[in-house]
Amino acid sequence: MTQDTIQQGRLLSFYCHLRARHDGMLVSEWLLEHAKKHGIGGGSVFRAIAGYGRHGVLHEEQFFELADDLPVKVEFLLSEAQAAQLVETMRTAGVDTVYASAPASFEVLGNR
Repeated sequence: MTQDTIQQGRLLSFYCHLRARHDGMLVSEWLLEHAKKHGIGGGSVFRAIAGYGRHGVLHEEQFFELADDLPVKVEFLLSEAQAAQLVETMRTAGVDTVYASAPASFEVLGNR
């Protein structure tokens, strides 16, 4: 890493259930589509193998059957302005999710 190429911004992590929906779409897909439409450079969805949320219900994968409502995390590395805009859009749209925000330093490696 060199000081010339390091970018400062935010790591946003949104948490929801695998089957959670907003406006007829999975929340994770809605987030990715919205971010892509607004020029955010990339996002990723990660599925948990187990977890519980604010309601205290445990969801986990079983050996013979997979739980259909596992927790998922959707992450973005963003500029401060993009992060604020994305959170405000989620709030205004009434998307049912929880998010965490942390300062982040990041750099694009390889071909740009």
